[in-house]
Amino acid sequence: MKTKSLKASEINKEWYIANAEGKTLGRFASEVAKVLRGKHKPSFTPHMDMGDFVVVVNAEKIGVSGNKESDKTYFKHSGYIGSTTFTKLDHMRRTKPERIVEKAVWGMLPKNRLGRAIIKHLKVYTGPNHPHEAQQPKELNI
Repeated sequence: MKTKSLKASEINKEWYIANAEGKTLGRFASEVAKVLRGKHKPSFTPHMDMGDFVVVVNAEKIGVSGNKESDKTYFKHSGYIGSTTFTKLDHMRRTKPERIVEKAVWGMLPKNRLGRAIIKHLKVYTGPNHPHEAQQPKELNI
């Protein structure tokens, strides 16, 4: 038995569209991260960018369980002393709702050069419209 490793030229990337309306944030983000990474393919190779492109629509309508709507905070630090910023989930939903999904998916990807390349294949939009109709994305059933 030999293990076949694909070359970069043999990788076939597809486009998927995922609707976040009525979904739970963590469960939705883990499925999106799996498709971005390429783990749904039988030819998955851990050290290569095997994944597909994912377009997420209706990001502002994603749900969370429990008291997370008022209790969950996002942390940001610029690197300077005393420059920590904490943002609540309900404030983030009012100002930049697409960042909620982006941060959840980024938390489930590798924190290295490969993860930074993979996260560029995620496109998140508020509302049902997106500018990627030319790629003819398939429906992603999550």
